[in-house]
Amino acid sequence: QVQLVESGGGLVQAGGSLRLSCAASGIIFSFNAMGWYRQAPGKQRELVASRSPGASTNYADSVKGRFTMSRDNAKNTIYLQMNSLKPEDTAVYYCNSRGLQGYWGQGTQVTVSS
Repeated sequence: QVQLVESGGGLVQAGGSLRLSCAASGIIFSFNAMGWYRQAPGKQRELVASRSPGASTNYADSVKGRFTMSRDNAKNTIYLQMNSLKPEDTAVYYCNSRGLQGYWGQGTQVTVSS
């Protein structure tokens, strides 16, 4: 059984930082595509960052230079470091493996106040 468990969301002021974590069980991140998505109220879920095995990381234009996705193979955990946060980054953030038809975490709320 595959489980992805996110943590690290919260409330932060604009310009601040947060680091999201996603711990996986039942699947190995380093062998599979992985990524972070987000969904703001009234909007569709959108890709934030993604990476396929052996490839470089792709970032949404809106987060390039501010967000960084990384992975700890020993802990089978991926991270999303978010800096210079903006109110428009407010959303529920989801961890994903194997793309849209793959596996999803339960989501973690990120709220950026102005």
